[in-house]
Amino acid sequence: MKKKNANRCSDVLELIHTDICGPFPTPSWNGQQYFITFIDDYSRYGYLYLIHEKSQSLDVFKNFKAEVENQLSKKIKAVRSDRGGEYYGRYDGSGEQRPRPFAKYLMECGIVPQYTMPGTPSQNGVAERRNRTLKDMVRSMISHSTLPESLWSEAIKTEVYILNRVPSKAVAKTPYELWTSKKPSIRHLHVWGCPVEARPYKPNEKKLDSRTVSCYFVGYSERSRGFKFYDPSTRSLFETGNAKFIEDVELSGREPLRKVVFEEEFVNIPIITTGHGHIMFNDTIQNVQSITGIQDTPEIPPAQVMEPIQVHQEVTQQPQEPQVQVPLRRSTRERKSTISDDYVVYLQEHEFDMGLENDPISVSQVKQSSNSEKWIEAMKDEMKSMKDNGVWDLVELPKGVKPIGCKWIFKTKQDSKGNIVRYKARLVAKGFTQKEGIDYKETFSPVSSKDSFRIIMALVAHYDLELHQMDVKTAFLNGNIDETIYMVQLENFESKDSKQLVCRLKRSIYGLKQTSRQWYRKFDQVITSFGFKENIIDQCIYLKFSGSKFIILVLYVDDILLASSDVGLLHETKRFLSSKFDMKDLGNASFVLGIQIHKDRSRGILGLSQKAYIDKVLSRFGMSNCAPGDTPVSKRR
Repeated sequence: MKKKNANRCSDVLELIHTDICGPFPTPSWNGQQYFITFIDDYSRYGYLYLIHEKSQSLDVFKNFKAEVENQLSKKIKAVRSDRGGEYYGRYDGSGEQRPRPFAKYLMECGIVPQYTMPGTPSQNGVAERRNRTLKDMVRSMISHSTLPESLWSEAIKTEVYILNRVPSKAVAKTPYELWTSKKPSIRHLHVWGCPVEARPYKPNEKKLDSRTVSCYFVGYSERSRGFKFYDPSTRSLFETGNAKFIEDVELSGREPLRKVVFEEEFVNIPIITTGHGHIMFNDTIQNVQSITGIQDTPEIPPAQVMEPIQVHQEVTQQPQEPQVQVPLRRSTRERKSTISDDYVVYLQEHEFDMGLENDPISVSQVKQSSNSEKWIEAMKDEMKSMKDNGVWDLVELPKGVKPIGCKWIFKTKQDSKGNIVRYKARLVAKGFTQKEGIDYKETFSPVSSKDSFRIIMALVAHYDLELHQMDVKTAFLNGNIDETIYMVQLENFESKDSKQLVCRLKRSIYGLKQTSRQWYRKFDQVITSFGFKENIIDQCIYLKFSGSKFIILVLYVDDILLASSDVGLLHETKRFLSSKFDMKDLGNASFVLGIQIHKDRSRGILGLSQKAYIDKVLSRFGMSNCAPGDTPVSKRR
């Protein structure tokens, strides 16, 4: 059997593989819509150039050739490419081949061209595989990033930089070592797109000016030992070697990973037979690249970029119209949580609640608790809710089907002073045993941001709005399930005559992967039917106008915040919600998301505080009696 790399060259520059990708609907920050790669067959060391048009391929090849031949003191012997018009000569009506400038230049330099046969991209497999790898890496990097789409070029250059420094199956050593005869260092590599506190060079910096800039890492300097960063406040790129990388944080918060469509639609080149029996290839039809939402790309080593990036060049946001053709699809990829998945959905409800360290974590702890009667009563209430809502039917388990488990989660609800006002017991499914594509398909559910909460509070203060709060009891039970899911009966709560049966779920319950999504879909359907419109930025905020009156609704899983300019419209909305869901009216909002709200309408003041949370933290670390310090903020008199 022939070995995989039996035909690989024995020295650098004996054979160069090349290919062009593009055009991309989203141009780079500098307007390029294509990239061209050159890969050495022996070392697999790669170069990448960004270009505006395919006609620039010859210019960048000349730059590439001059650099590598000078650095390695060797000559390029052969170049392998496809039959694209930018590489290959055209055929005219007489069947004669008319070489293009690229082909003519190869002949002038004594370089042997190697063209693939029509419709056989596998003959240029090295370049095709490299471009596919680059596109796969783009998908991964973009899915973890929130940076502008125009920075896809920086991401793809970084990819080339990394691939040149890591081993592969094709070669025994790293491409960098085979190319330079030096082992590469990877100590300076960082997570692309991670937050950074960087200190750019400012020749006119004043003593009181901010020394650092909050930015994002987007690549490696091409002509110096440093890094490249994107400053979102100025939408510009700059370079510096003085930076602190913050790589141990989740880049995208609770937002889902973006799924980016990044595929090529190949168009077959028609073969035309002339009257003279010659074959003519109509190479005017090009491969169509379909790319949506490219937002970041990697860096390449020195001399691999056609135009070096200048410090503090502005990155312009490109228009988003091209994305309509291939819409950016919401990710169905499962997020990995640092909290056990069997109860993460429930804990996510009140991520701002104060510490729950004294809550029991098992039924045995409940029985030993001084408040065991209250916990047991809460468990009975939960089971009653399950029965009243018709959450499941007891059926025999089909053959070959494995039911998911369930457990209890216990939680106290506290007021603004930290006093317990409610004991809650939740029956939670062990969703971590669900199988994607069988037990669930999509899991995405929007979560309102903290910034949105602050903006709403500012509007309440500015317009003196009514601010009320409501709570949806057993909110997740309102969501329907599209899949067929079986769950074991809860221990000690089995049906007396049907212990051998299992629960076939009819409604979403806490812990299922899709529960939060199903509840959101149900609520969105109900509230929009009442004339509310979803905010385009924050999908958990809804707005309704009635003449000159308006009301804002904010959904925090099962907590609802209502801010209205009119009391009548406020109560009308409350009555509607109570008719659709089992609601609890909490009246004027005073404690939301662990934040205490102080409102003095006579003075036009609205204040926010977390005194109870601060007191709990101080108590936890034994600092309840510590001396307070003044906040260095001037007071207005």
